[in-house]
Amino acid sequence: MPFLSITIDLDRDEVDAAEAACFAAGALAVTLTDRRDDAVLEPAPGEIRLWPATRLEATFAQDDAAAGTVAALAAALGVPASRLTVKAVADRAWEREWLADFHAMRFGRRLHVCPTHERVTEPGAVVVALDPGLAFGTGTHATTALCLEWLDAHLLPGETVIDFGCGSGILAIAAVKLGAARADAYDIDAQALTATRDNALANNVADRVVTHTGIDTLPAGADVLLANILSGPLIELAPKLAALIKPRGRLVLAGLLATQAEEVAAAYRPWLDLLAAGERDGWQVLAGQLG
Repeated sequence: MPFLSITIDLDRDEVDAAEAACFAAGALAVTLTDRRDDAVLEPAPGEIRLWPATRLEATFAQDDAAAGTVAALAAALGVPASRLTVKAVADRAWEREWLADFHAMRFGRRLHVCPTHERVTEPGAVVVALDPGLAFGTGTHATTALCLEWLDAHLLPGETVIDFGCGSGILAIAAVKLGAARADAYDIDAQALTATRDNALANNVADRVVTHTGIDTLPAGADVLLANILSGPLIELAPKLAALIKPRGRLVLAGLLATQAEEVAAAYRPWLDLLAAGERDGWQVLAGQLG
């Protein structure tokens, strides 16, 4: 069955009313995307943040009343019909369509992240099987890539790891596949913890990846703690994160811009010195060892 796609550009305060109008007009789905490359920082639990300049695309079942649908939607939105972009969309296998541009990636010498529709045949490859999902972390973002490269280069067999802000669980899973004895994963988002458990099971490492709903349940004395979150939480959590690693343990912080690195490093100086361990696209990773 073909579909009708109707797109409109909105300001953030127009989105809720526009989304409701689309569903009232019979939309099968509504998708919101960024139209100006604005950053949306990590929301608090239960909070939904949108871009200041948002593009709404509503999908309708196409029928002979297409023109009427456009006119009715424009009237409901209080805008001229000329502001709406309308196009016909052929039916396809949408559940697989979005994976078409996601391919296997290598990080460092031997670590690969590979979607389930591909295979890595390189001898000695350590492969994390992962499809994009609702939780952050596939390796395509610079901060995740920097953490994966650090793990490939520095993780020692048998070490214990904490993945703080685990998202999809990619770092925890990569760690155990690289030889970690155990990885404890924490996130404020319940969906992230579900994704981590599902991905660990799919990679046959569920027995060594443990998810946590609270910081207080994370075991102290980790050999390595990776926190790929944001500079503000990294600074605020400095005492707690430093307390989770053992003497001579290593701390790896990501999710910060290079311009934020000094402020983050300063917050951790009472416990350890953090140095730049990689930079990509303006993002930086810091690493250091507890004295």
